[in-house]
Amino acid sequence: MRYQLPKLPYGFDELEDFIDAKTMEIHHQKHHQSYVDGLNQSLEEIAGSFHPKYITSILSDLKSIPEQSRKKINFFGGGFENHRLFWETMIPNGGGNPGGNLADSIDVYFENFNKFKNLFSGISNSIEGSGWCWLVFNPTFNKIEIISTRNQDSPWVLNKIPLLGLDLWEHAYYLKYYNKKEDYISSWWNVINWDYIENRFSELL
Repeated sequence: MRYQLPKLPYGFDELEDFIDAKTMEIHHQKHHQSYVDGLNQSLEEIAGSFHPKYITSILSDLKSIPEQSRKKINFFGGGFENHRLFWETMIPNGGGNPGGNLADSIDVYFENFNKFKNLFSGISNSIEGSGWCWLVFNPTFNKIEIISTRNQDSPWVLNKIPLLGLDLWEHAYYLKYYNKKEDYISSWWNVINWDYIENRFSELL
C-alpha cells in the first residue's frame, strides 16, 4: 500500500490549553508528513511501494526487508505509525482515569493508576534526546509494560503492541513549553483518550 497522511480526529486548536494549535499544525502537517514521504520513498527504493503488508507487520519482521533499506524503513515507518497512534490516543476533554480491563491490568502490574502515572511520567522525563515512552502489551507474557524507545523506533520492532505513546521529541512541545518537558508531560495526561486505549487493549485479550 502507499501511505498517506492520516487526518486528525479533531482540529489543531481543540487540545488547547494543553497542546497549542501551532505545535499541532506543524507536528502533523510538517513532521508527520515527512515520515509519510520518507516511508513511501524507502519502499519505492526496494520496489515495494505497494507492499502487501501494513507497516506494523513490516516493522515486526524487518529481516524481510533488504538489509540496506532496514534503517530507513525502521525510522520512517516507525515515525509514520508512532504518530498515527499518537493522534488517535488524544481527544478534546480527555484525561481522567482508564476503566474496564485496562484499569484492572494497571492495578495488577502497577498497584494503582497513580503509581502507573508517576512511573510513566518519570520514565518520559528521563529520556535524553529524542524518543518515546510507551504503554505496551507484551503478547509473549500476556501483560502490559512501560518501555521507552529511541528516535522513531517502534515497539512493533520488539514484538510488543503499543497501546499509548508519548512523543518526547522537542518538536512535540517546544513552542509552548520550551525546555520544560516535565510541564508538557503533566499537561498531556489531560488529553488522553482512555476509551480508545481501553478498546485497543480489550481487542487483544
